[in-house]
Amino acid sequence: MNLERVLIGKPLRSEDAVHQAISNKVGLAVFASDNLSSVAYATQEILIVLAAAAAATATKAASDSIYGLSIPISAAIVALLVILTISYRQTIFAYPSGGGAYIVARDNFGDLAAQVAGAALLIDYILTVSVSVASGMEQVASLIPVLYPFRVGMCLIAIAFMAYMNLRGVKESGAFFAVPTYFFVVVMMLTLFVGMVRWATGTLGTVQGVELVQTQAENLGLFLILRAFSSGCAAVTGVEAISNGIQAFKEPKSRNASNTMLVMAALLGVMFIGTSFLARQVGAVPSESKTIIFQLGDLILGPFVPILIAATTLILILAANTSFADFPRLAALQAKDGFLPRQLAARGSRLVFSWGVIVLALAAAVLIIGFNASTTALIPLYAIGVFLSFSLSQWGMVLHWWRSRKLKPGEFAPSKHGTLHHAPGWTWKLVINAIGGTVSVVVMLIFAATKFASGAWLTVILIPLLVWVFLRIHHHYQGVARALSTGKRVVHPIARGMQVIVLIDDVHMGTVDMVEFAMSLGHPWRAVHFNVDPTKAEKILAKWSQRMGDCAHELTIVPAPYRNLSTVCANYVSSVQMENPDSLIHVVMGQIIMDSWVAQALHANTSIGIKLKLQSMDGVIVTDVSYPIHREDVENAPENETDDFGATDTHNPHHAGDHKEAVPAKH
Repeated sequence: MNLERVLIGKPLRSEDAVHQAISNKVGLAVFASDNLSSVAYATQEILIVLAAAAAATATKAASDSIYGLSIPISAAIVALLVILTISYRQTIFAYPSGGGAYIVARDNFGDLAAQVAGAALLIDYILTVSVSVASGMEQVASLIPVLYPFRVGMCLIAIAFMAYMNLRGVKESGAFFAVPTYFFVVVMMLTLFVGMVRWATGTLGTVQGVELVQTQAENLGLFLILRAFSSGCAAVTGVEAISNGIQAFKEPKSRNASNTMLVMAALLGVMFIGTSFLARQVGAVPSESKTIIFQLGDLILGPFVPILIAATTLILILAANTSFADFPRLAALQAKDGFLPRQLAARGSRLVFSWGVIVLALAAAVLIIGFNASTTALIPLYAIGVFLSFSLSQWGMVLHWWRSRKLKPGEFAPSKHGTLHHAPGWTWKLVINAIGGTVSVVVMLIFAATKFASGAWLTVILIPLLVWVFLRIHHHYQGVARALSTGKRVVHPIARGMQVIVLIDDVHMGTVDMVEFAMSLGHPWRAVHFNVDPTKAEKILAKWSQRMGDCAHELTIVPAPYRNLSTVCANYVSSVQMENPDSLIHVVMGQIIMDSWVAQALHANTSIGIKLKLQSMDGVIVTDVSYPIHREDVENAPENETDDFGATDTHNPHHAGDHKEAVPAKH
């Protein structure tokens, strides 16, 4: 039974990609879970910053007044959400192929700006997984405090599960996670509705007995307010996700994607401002042991609070699913452009970019371990990259509208990586994107200034470092392309002579296959054995002379007293090249192939080092001649067929792989 098929599912044909497109309902679960999940921690992050100013006050009234700033700060963030949503809807229609900030920056500013956007987004997606999963486990620890010390391990298990589900395919993972996403929306909206009704009727009550988070006292000032605002801006992260994944939607893709974005923004705005408002009315305070969501749920829902915590935990973990949908797509775009390893652009058996899923999971796991699964410690790294990509995207759109302003209806003009077309109402569209770009730049600078010492410095260093890596990879691929290019010259391939070298480790049926292959090539050939063990070499010489029949070639024995087979083999091949400077050297090696990886692991497989050495030599061709041995061959081998020359030393590493044992004849 194929283990990959059991775990991942039946392979999908390339033409089945169109059937993997998702509906708006599933799209909301796949691409909006990151955005919606920020309700669980955005208000809390605002209050944690304000707690520093509250700690510096002498009276409860003054402290409450400071915490009350969370409401106007939240309102400002919702206004930012509206601006970004309108701006990104324009991007969806202008660039329906998807790719978001990366594609917009590449088309309007060039490759360097695109790589900056790509680096910022990739970091954002990795942090989304880490922050969301860490926050989800904090919710669990609020409900079950005994699990708090185990949150790192629980986060790693959650990341592994998310990766596994996404390796099964976007459509399948989206359908699986759609129910928890809508479960959270329903439970959260119901909680807020009940809370508002109880507040209006004067029966809401206040939070009691919650231990305040320990923080250093600071005087209230503009800098602290801006820091609280930047922390709360985690709520708008993920707005760009739908614009990156347009191609995942059913037709008409752009319209479906834009409608899904409107629903996402509306839900987030209502839940975020509602959470901030009710948190202030009940006197919720930032705490290490009880999250703001738990405090609200405990007061509003009472014994039903576990339902809210379960829904919140699920949506926080599912927020990682947005990154698992977008990170591989963006990495594939950069790989196709030659700025990331080409392997990231290859689709797996389930039509997903499997390597991107794996890389994302590993990177997020490293952050979880390195920051001890602390949401507050991870948040400062979070939003600089997000708003940098926002800024590049919005100002790229400004340039896009400006360049298309002179086109008439039906006219098209080429751009760097796409096509410009006439855009009715381009002036208003330019103004909208300019406002979005200006706000994004301001928020990015605020975040960089207020969070730099808290950890944002790491992102400021990491983005240029990643861009440098991308450019070096691109330089490598360009160099390889130049090296492989024939230029404009006409080439006339000619037949060259060939010298065939058959590497002999022992004399058995696998050896017969190798010799038959060498003879079928029609070129001069020679058999060579590297003498690591003189006793074994004598036995091989005797078997060769007695068992190879009409094969008249003499077996050449080459001393290898230091057992450095790769070097000895390369030196011997070089000597043959010197004897025949105009000929190709064709080295034939053997490899036993077993039915299962367990059986294969029992064999040395020691030919890899020699292959790597030879394949780096000009004019040398290496061919593996495999000899499959099936389970029934082993079980049904006649016991009376023994090697009268003595047992072969199966522990002696050699160049021809594992051809150590005598096996039953197949010819």
